[in-house]
Amino acid sequence: MMAHAALRQWPVDQRDSLPLSLWSSHEIAAATNGQASRAFQASGVEMDSRDVRLGDLFIALKGEAMDGHRFIDQAFANGAIAAITDRPIAQPHVLVEDTTKALHALAAHARDRAQAVRIGVTGSVGKTGVKEAIFAALDRASRGASHRSVRSYNNHVGVPLSLARMPARSRFGVFEMGMNHAGEIEVLTQHVRPNVAVITTIAPAHIENLGSLEAIADAKAEIFGGLDDGGTAVIPADIPQTEGLVELARAVGANVVTFGKTEGADVRLLDAIPSANGGSLVTADMGDRRLCYSVAEPGEHWIQNSLCVMAAVRAAGGDLGAAGLSLAEMGGLKGRGARHNIAVPGGKALLIDEAYNANPASMRATLRQLGQTPATRRIAVLGAMKELGDLADRFHSQLSEPLADAKVDHAILVGDEMRGLARQLGKAPLGALGNEIGFTHCDGVQEAISALEEYGIAAGDAVLVKGSNSVGLGTLVSHFVGLDE
Repeated sequence: MMAHAALRQWPVDQRDSLPLSLWSSHEIAAATNGQASRAFQASGVEMDSRDVRLGDLFIALKGEAMDGHRFIDQAFANGAIAAITDRPIAQPHVLVEDTTKALHALAAHARDRAQAVRIGVTGSVGKTGVKEAIFAALDRASRGASHRSVRSYNNHVGVPLSLARMPARSRFGVFEMGMNHAGEIEVLTQHVRPNVAVITTIAPAHIENLGSLEAIADAKAEIFGGLDDGGTAVIPADIPQTEGLVELARAVGANVVTFGKTEGADVRLLDAIPSANGGSLVTADMGDRRLCYSVAEPGEHWIQNSLCVMAAVRAAGGDLGAAGLSLAEMGGLKGRGARHNIAVPGGKALLIDEAYNANPASMRATLRQLGQTPATRRIAVLGAMKELGDLADRFHSQLSEPLADAKVDHAILVGDEMRGLARQLGKAPLGALGNEIGFTHCDGVQEAISALEEYGIAAGDAVLVKGSNSVGLGTLVSHFVGLDE
């Protein structure tokens, strides 16, 4: 009897009446104003036929150079349950006039039906890591009822696709928004219509296209334009652009929450102590309370990121305790701080994988962390930083100082843009003790792999691999991580 009574008292949620499948043919047809060829239910949504899994809905998008309709057979061979197409096909499908517009309509329907609290994340550095940390905190507290954009699905296709993948029962949705030019985030934020809009920081990424840090800040601030009424803007307090960002947020009626070390920040760092696992023990003031929590990820930049995460989680109505536990357990992401212990003669060496992205701010931050990493020798494999325009030579040359401060023993420089740094390193001994930094300049990844093999990785070494994704240093990481048995 007591068991039956407990079942009768089980909390009822209106989301319980929502379907368990991601999409039905009826819902897709209604959302896109399309015509379903037959009834079906889809468990996922995909636009790349190579990534299709069993039960996915494949959307045959048409771009300037590629037409997804050419890959419909491959999508079904990989397990697609149906497709959205602009022409009749033999397999189950929903026929629409324009598949891109259908994706946008599906995204809007998914956004509105879930009634989830939506968090949009942008910024020059740290978008993906912060997005993942916010998601981990909210997912823990909501017991799996949270959703986020995967990988770096942060552009004009990735954002609506991520929305279309959001289950109806989601309580929270976290979406990354990227840009290369002004006006791009303005479009993305209208898709998401966030309740919380986060800017991680402003740095000279994409300065080639935008011209100045002020213009970059204005482009990132476009995220505020999509905020729902009563929405919150989460803004870094320690950068020169803070005041301008706050003004832009308030101009659209947003509540503003700032984070950082600066006196008066709404989420303010009080103390950070290095912890035994390489991370930090952080104490923060949130105005009405103080929090003490651990951050597993090493580096000062992750201390700042954690403040941003706490501000966003609180603004979204999440659980700060769950956020603290999540930050204490987070590991590095592939290409964004993942740490690998690789087998080498005599023992193990540490390889730090930062191969996915690079700009002047993130280069300095990761080199600073390399300098704080206990090691017999420190080796830096640095790929070119892209989209710096006329400032490329200056920004690359300026890396000589953080290399010296990090006590790097040898640097392998990859890409034509790194010639400026090679010239700088070749001029004179660097650092307080006048130590020379050995270096090798390589044109490409395969040459860099050979150079690192020739230099030799020994037991106790720490190897940082960082560069813009287009340089392809992920291939180097895979090569050396593959040495680990």
